[in-house]
Amino acid sequence: MVTPPQTHRSGGLPSRVARLFLRPQRAWTRGNRVDLLENGEQYYPAVFEAIARARHEVLVETFILFEDKVGLELQRVLIDAARRGVRVDLSVDGWGSPDLSAEFVGAMDRAGVRLRAFDPHPRFLGLRLHAFRRMHRKIVVVDGRTAFVGGINFSADHLGDYGPQAKQDYAVRIAGPLVAQIRQFALSQIGDHERAPPPGAIAQDAVAQGASEAMFVTRDNHYQRDTIERQYRAAIRAARSEVVIANAYFFPGYRLLKALRRAAQRGVKVRLILQGQPDMAIVKHAAELLHGQLVNDGVEVYEYCKRPLHGKVAVVDGLWATVGSSNLDPLSLALNLEANVMIRDRAFAADLRARLEAMMNAHCTRLEREAIQQQRAGWRVLLDTLAYHFTRHFPAWAGWLPAHAPRLQPLAAVAAPPAATAANDDDAGEHAAESAR
Repeated sequence: MVTPPQTHRSGGLPSRVARLFLRPQRAWTRGNRVDLLENGEQYYPAVFEAIARARHEVLVETFILFEDKVGLELQRVLIDAARRGVRVDLSVDGWGSPDLSAEFVGAMDRAGVRLRAFDPHPRFLGLRLHAFRRMHRKIVVVDGRTAFVGGINFSADHLGDYGPQAKQDYAVRIAGPLVAQIRQFALSQIGDHERAPPPGAIAQDAVAQGASEAMFVTRDNHYQRDTIERQYRAAIRAARSEVVIANAYFFPGYRLLKALRRAAQRGVKVRLILQGQPDMAIVKHAAELLHGQLVNDGVEVYEYCKRPLHGKVAVVDGLWATVGSSNLDPLSLALNLEANVMIRDRAFAADLRARLEAMMNAHCTRLEREAIQQQRAGWRVLLDTLAYHFTRHFPAWAGWLPAHAPRLQPLAAVAAPPAATAANDDDAGEHAAESAR
C-alpha cells in the first residue's frame, strides 16, 4: 500500500516524541539479549525467519535493496507477511536503492506493503547528483519484540558465494526493553508517532530477556549531529587496556584521532582493522594518509586482505562494544543518517573480540613503521599534513554542504521502469560498486 508523501522536519514532531528522540541519547537500558550476527550467512536467515513468524508488524529500513536473490527473498517474506494481515513498512534510501523496477515494487504494493523512498532524485544525464545526507541506517523491527541493527544491506554481495568482492560485515539481533525504543524511533521516521505497540510487546519491556546493557544511538543533521562519535570518544578515553576497532571507511575527525593516539600513548593497546582490499580505491588511499601519525603514537594498524571490509564494530576493555551502520569517516560522522547499538556485556564483547582476533591472525597484514615511512616520502608528507587539518575542520565545513528537509516519498511513485532494474547479480554488482556503502 503506497502511503502519502511525507516531509519530515524536526519542528513537526509532537513535543513528547521530540523530547525522546531529539535530545542527546545517553541512557543505558538493562535486561537485553544481544546476539552477534556475522555476514549475510547469519543475518539473512535470522531476519527472514523473524519476518516469516511475524503476527502484527514489520518495520524495515535499509540503505541498499537490490533485486538479486537476497532482495527477492526479502520481497517474498514481506509479501507473505502482508497477505496474512501483518502491517509491513519498508523504507529504502533513494541513492542506495535507485533502480528498483516497477514490477518489484508493484508486487509488494499490491500485497499491502507500505513502501517509501528516502530523498529520491531523478538522474541528470544518467548521473546521480544527490550523494550527501543519505539514510544509511539498517534497521528491522518485528512485532515490537525483536530488532536487528547493523551494517548489512539487503544485497547478495554480503554472501560468501558472491565471490572475491563479498563484504565482511556485522549486525546484532536484540530482544528486550531496548526494542521498544528502536521501534518507536523507526515509527517516528515514517511519521507514525501514535501507533500502539503490538500485543505482547509491552510485556517484554517489563521482563529481562538477557544480561546486556544496551543503548540505541542515532545520528542526524539536526539534534543528534555527533552522538555516535561522542560515544566512541568516551569509550576510548575511558579505555584502560585495549581498543579494537574494525571499520570499513576510516577517516575520522580530529578529536577521535586524538583520543586514539592519546590512548596508545598512555599504554592502551589500540588496534585498527581497516580495508586492505577496498571496494573503492580512494578509501584505502584516504586511510593511508593517517597511518603515519597513528603508528608513530603506538597504534597498531592492520589491513584486512581476504575481501572488502564493510564492518563498523569496536570493542573496548572486553566490556564495551558497538555494532551499527556508522563508518568513521566524514560522510557517516557529519552527513549521513546512522544508527548504532552500544553494548555493555562481557560475553558479547568476548565473542566480538574473538572474531576480530581471528580475523587479524588469519587474514590481516600489520603495517610496519618502516613501510609507512617509505610511503610517506616526499609529497606524501604534505598530503598527511593536509589530511590532518581536513579531519580537524570537516565537521564545521559540513554545514556548508547542501542541506534540506529530507523527503520520504511513496516508492511506487519513484520506482524505475523495467529496463532499469538490477534483476541479476551482475547488474547488482555494478550498483553495489557505485553505492559501495
